[in-house]
Amino acid sequence: MKNRFISWQLILFGVLAGLWGSYSLMKYWALGVVWQIGAGVLICVLFYISGKLLLDLLARGIAILNRWLDNTSIEVLLCGSAGLIIGALVGLLSAYPLSAMRGAGNYLTIITFVLCGYLGMKIGSRRAADVWKMLPRQLTGSDRYTEKHDELNKILDTSAIIDGRIYDVCQSKFLEGTLMVPVFVIEELQHIADSSDNLRRSKGRRGLDLLSKMQKDPAISIRIIDSEVSEEKEVDMKLVRLCKRLHASIITNDFNLNKVAELHGIKVLNINELTNAVKVVVYPGETMYINILKEGKEPGQGVGYLEDGTMVVVEDAQMEIGHNLEVMVTSVFQTAAGRMIFSRKMREERSAGIGKTSLSGETLQEVNMYG
Repeated sequence: MKNRFISWQLILFGVLAGLWGSYSLMKYWALGVVWQIGAGVLICVLFYISGKLLLDLLARGIAILNRWLDNTSIEVLLCGSAGLIIGALVGLLSAYPLSAMRGAGNYLTIITFVLCGYLGMKIGSRRAADVWKMLPRQLTGSDRYTEKHDELNKILDTSAIIDGRIYDVCQSKFLEGTLMVPVFVIEELQHIADSSDNLRRSKGRRGLDLLSKMQKDPAISIRIIDSEVSEEKEVDMKLVRLCKRLHASIITNDFNLNKVAELHGIKVLNINELTNAVKVVVYPGETMYINILKEGKEPGQGVGYLEDGTMVVVEDAQMEIGHNLEVMVTSVFQTAAGRMIFSRKMREERSAGIGKTSLSGETLQEVNMYG
């Protein structure tokens, strides 16, 4: 509607410009009616096209300025403005002796004034965080509340969204604060969903469906933020810059992004680490019931899984596929793929040596050590 209104405005002014131009040409040249109408239409079209281009450039410049202001913190704006004023004053004082010089003195004055102002603004904006910390200030109750809850904000990475377990973690009420999803992360998900590869396309669509599901859940606080990091091109570095700017932590499953964020001093919440932390802890000698699902790599082994996905390898259980067995843990190994539990069947453990005949011909009986 806005663009249509601007177009009608330009048409109106274009018609007026065409009439005025045609009337002005009549004073200098004796043109016929056809030539007058043609000149008026030509002036109208040229005025409309040039006005449309100028307005589009102006709207684009305003949009860029608004985006820059949205992505720039108040500390950078204030310190940059203060640096510009101080630099302009220093440039004015430094350029005063040069103004007395003849010839090139005027040019040197302008160059010194502009250079000092630019350096003041650049230094103020680049060192804004340090200058802001040096200023004495007393936090009010609302400021403390804002600072406290800003640290609870968490930014979701693409890998954590595609993984899907973040929804269950949010349902468990262990996460506090607001989950924020940048627009460039959604654009990356959309790019993955439009991939020609079936696996990548299904992952991207699953991530978009999960975001829609989380937005509809009233128990989850999630917000889409339109914050662009123009100085970075890669999504990982954009996330790191955005976390530092918003003082937020990041939720990811990406190993490389995890390390890069830690190097920049950003708090990282890795869902894989959370999964390993909440797995059932077992020790050698403990007993458990396990359902044998398949054969193991070694001959005679059977493999089952706990509820958290931990693999349990049972010796001499290859013929017990589909049965529930009581097993005793013999050892636990931590591998790159996760934790593995090795065990053996309790049935053989209990029946070993009972009812068998010794070398002397006597039958062995079960001994109750506790009477």
